Amino acid sequence: MAEQVDEYLRRLEEARELRKRSADWGYIESRPEPLRTALKLLVETGDLWYSSKLSGVPVDELNEERKRARIPLVVV
Repeated sequence: MAEQVDEYLRRLEEARELRKRSADWGYIESRPEPLRTALKLLVETGDLWYSSKLSGVPVDELNEERKRARIPLVVV
């Protein structure tokens, strides 16, 4: 069981690193608040719904901005 948890955590970290490398940070930094924070949270967590609700940015708007910021959706 511990090996499975370790493998899952490793995959989560790989997904986060992929989002960080792929993201257009210049675009993200150019966005107004709270959108900038929502995009940064999305890069860290990979959770569109959570990032939307925590920041107050509608899910559909955040998803469109995600595409412009080149943040991939990674399934773990």
